[in-house]
Amino acid sequence: MSDDSREYVLEMVGVSKSFPGVHALDGVSLRVRPGKVHALMGENGAGKSTLMKCLFGIYREDAGEITLKGEKVKFHSAKDALEAGVSMIHQELSNVPERSVRENIWLGREPLRRIGPMGFLDHKKMHEDTTVLMKSLDMEIDPAERMGGLSISKQQACEIAKAVSYNASVVVMDEPSSSLTETETAHLFKIIRDLTSKGVAVIYISHKMSEIFQVADEVSIMRDGRMIGTFPVADIDEDRLIKLMVGRDNTHRFPPVESTPGPIRLEIRDLTSANPRSFKNVSFELRQGEILGIGGLVGAQRTELVEAIFGLRRLASGEILVDGEKAEIRTPRDAIARGIAFITEDRRGSGIFPLLSITMNTAIASLDSYVSPALLLEHKRIEAESRKLNEALRTKTPSMSTLIQNLSGGNQQKVLVSRWLMTLPDILIMDEPTRGIDVGAKFEIYTLMADLAKNGKSIIMVSSEMPELIGMSHRVMVLCAGRHTGTLEKAQATQESIMRLATQFE
Repeated sequence: MSDDSREYVLEMVGVSKSFPGVHALDGVSLRVRPGKVHALMGENGAGKSTLMKCLFGIYREDAGEITLKGEKVKFHSAKDALEAGVSMIHQELSNVPERSVRENIWLGREPLRRIGPMGFLDHKKMHEDTTVLMKSLDMEIDPAERMGGLSISKQQACEIAKAVSYNASVVVMDEPSSSLTETETAHLFKIIRDLTSKGVAVIYISHKMSEIFQVADEVSIMRDGRMIGTFPVADIDEDRLIKLMVGRDNTHRFPPVESTPGPIRLEIRDLTSANPRSFKNVSFELRQGEILGIGGLVGAQRTELVEAIFGLRRLASGEILVDGEKAEIRTPRDAIARGIAFITEDRRGSGIFPLLSITMNTAIASLDSYVSPALLLEHKRIEAESRKLNEALRTKTPSMSTLIQNLSGGNQQKVLVSRWLMTLPDILIMDEPTRGIDVGAKFEIYTLMADLAKNGKSIIMVSSEMPELIGMSHRVMVLCAGRHTGTLEKAQATQESIMRLATQFE
């Protein structure tokens, strides 16, 4: 070991990894210092998550070496990595929804209570240890609560707590703030600073530029499976970072939205959830060719509202009108029949079918349209239409038969958009459409939305990103604690005006 290498807690040198039809990593090297935050950036499909999965023992690298604390290592499983001092917060939530928070935190390393030769789970100690852990991280989460009953942001917080609980020397955070509010993200940064003050190295993967400049010491940029370079954050600005990521200048963040809203297409009248703690008496209109943004803080009930419109949640009262006619929407099938499509915020949990191909993931919502007179699926038509839509969205994949779980998050999102376009909707509801995808893929999704609106489609876009709401919406409707607190025309929509309405608690 050279003297130079002693300043690094982790070195990955010349790492390569291929999958059928995809050269995911090509001789990538990454060096990380103890007590520092090392950001890892790149477009979706650049190889960031693949590199980290090689480090964590989920994938076996085809070539290259990994050195941890001066010792060469070769992990055969995530368990090996955890025992050696590497923990990881994954981009997609990987918890067990039907078990409690405490059981999820200590899964696979539960404390045992011995009674003679027998060992039993020590639930009391597990609860106490979880309480101490949550208190040390200043998180107000009940250890006994069922994981699946928590909001996405609280589930993400539990993933962070679990990673910290391993007392690792290297913590990998893959999009840890993707489901967090600004306040929760600030809390995450406090946790990171506490970790680095103890000498822990944090590898931080994020597509949010502002976060990198707030929290990171160094940044490495990947593109197309190669390492482009590593820089002190103080020596690089946002424009240069974007150019290195995408290989081109990023002059415009949002495309022009040139459509002119027309007649009312969707009318919501006094919609109230069957859940008394959810939204109440919400009314609004959506016009043909309009992009209506819905903003608000976590807990504003934005997702609950749009899921109810799509028939995923029960209503206590209110009316939904489509093209002036009252629509009885009790199930997603009813919504699809009325020309409404819905792209979920939880891509992994309720969007993709991981073990199905891109073709089937695209076609699954519209299979009824591809049944022959002999009551057989017309597979050639299905494949042709799926391919056409995914090519139009520039989905990066070796083939249409590739399992969707093997695609990057941004490309999975494009497949979901293709799925709902295949149903030929008039109204497209998009819940956090660009969550966890890179700046290049975001622009492609924005361009698609602008084109759809220009062609007369009506879009509801739920977003937690202020610039996205302001940059893409004709109007921004704001919710606070389940109430509609106001709607802003494009000229009025500023971060300040949106936040004012988002915090108008009774």
